[in-house]
Amino acid sequence: MKPLIDVIARELERPRNLTPQILKHLAGAHGVGRDEVSRFLENDVPKLEDYEIDLLFSPLFTPSLREQVPFAELLGATAVPPAQWGEIEDQLLQMPARGCLITEDGLEHRMPLRTVTIERFVHRLRLEAVIPERLFKIITSLPETADRPLLKAIARRAIWELPSRREILERFLTRTGCGDGGSPNTTVELLKLIELYQPPTLQALLERIPRLIEVARNERTTAANPKPFFSQRIHEMHGGGRDQRHATEAPVTAKDNEILFLRNLGSWLA
Repeated sequence: MKPLIDVIARELERPRNLTPQILKHLAGAHGVGRDEVSRFLENDVPKLEDYEIDLLFSPLFTPSLREQVPFAELLGATAVPPAQWGEIEDQLLQMPARGCLITEDGLEHRMPLRTVTIERFVHRLRLEAVIPERLFKIITSLPETADRPLLKAIARRAIWELPSRREILERFLTRTGCGDGGSPNTTVELLKLIELYQPPTLQALLERIPRLIEVARNERTTAANPKPFFSQRIHEMHGGGRDQRHATEAPVTAKDNEILFLRNLGSWLA
């Protein structure tokens, strides 16, 4: 248990930059200007109610997939049942675990983390997840270049608990070996796709891919050719010949990448 608690404490105390989302919340909910943030963190945050703390800092202390990686690597195929989480949280409070928040001016502000923040972080680490033996063997048999820790974190996501859906991930890893065009990043794209559409089976996904490609192609066409303005005046307000909608090719490139991924995915899974 101690190695796990040490890793959680390390991640909780990792410096975190205040995001634009949090600065906007500070301004809207607490009337705090950008030049008043440091004062607010030092003097007013300790006075906030737990629900206010959670609303304010939840974007920083909700672990992302990448933040789940150290725990997936540490736990492997095993799980920590929810009955043990209270003990973990109590020990983190007793340390106490201290958050480190960085303001726009680069100043660090350290403060003991409250129960509500620690609970949020611990409860969203997927500690209760188990990687089934077959899937775990597939991951551990991949070359080290496949970024096995990340793949373990992906395999612990709740979306794969349905066996017929988990077959998608098993076949993807077996067919690509994170080679032949497959990589940890394409596995992340697969995860996003499955969590978004939640196909119940491999066959259901294969049947849906052509439609997804068609939609992506239409969105690419729209991104590459924005609709003309309905009046010359509106056109001039957007810069006339300097129409900012044509200033970047990023949306078009993103759609090209999406289409390529979907085409490859159909081949890998077929």
